[in-house]
Amino acid sequence: MTDTDAPGEQSDGRRAKGERRRRAIIDATLRVVERDGIAGVSHRNIAREAEIPPASITYYFDSIDGVLVATLLESCETMISELRRSTEDAADDPERWVAATAEMLSGMVRNHRGRTLAEYELYLLAARRPALRPAARRWMEVTAGYVHGIGDGDSGAVQAMLAALDGLLMQALIAEQPPGPEAFRPALAALLRPRE
Repeated sequence: MTDTDAPGEQSDGRRAKGERRRRAIIDATLRVVERDGIAGVSHRNIAREAEIPPASITYYFDSIDGVLVATLLESCETMISELRRSTEDAADDPERWVAATAEMLSGMVRNHRGRTLAEYELYLLAARRPALRPAARRWMEVTAGYVHGIGDGDSGAVQAMLAALDGLLMQALIAEQPPGPEAFRPALAALLRPRE
């Protein structure tokens, strides 16, 4: 520590370094899942991907499940930010909401296919690993607020829309060619039509 360094600055530096290391582990975990699937997740593979010693992982996370929970939560927050950015200008216009959401879904399977596939693997892993379930539910809870005009507070309608979005993405991930926005628009528009 130099004469000009205050004790608080030194601890802030350590905290920032720790956050960068933790972030590197989360990012590396998502890349491992993207490349190798859940089966490829191990302390050694994550450490190699993050270019850190394997012991660093156990310093920041209690277990592999802890790393997976943090990775899933981070993925959820990223998706929520993208959804917010994509649909914020279209909140009061169903046609613009459909167009913006279709663009976002298409981008998820065209431009970020590997990341989207990895996120769904983590999401589905929550069915087998209870520790991941709160992180998986976070996505559903927050995205419900960005589903335009569905059911006027009807939780069943919101749940149906979220299930439809998941289904559309999964179908797009297994398509021979990643679909463009035009492939998503009819289903999204149909979901927004009022029911009698």
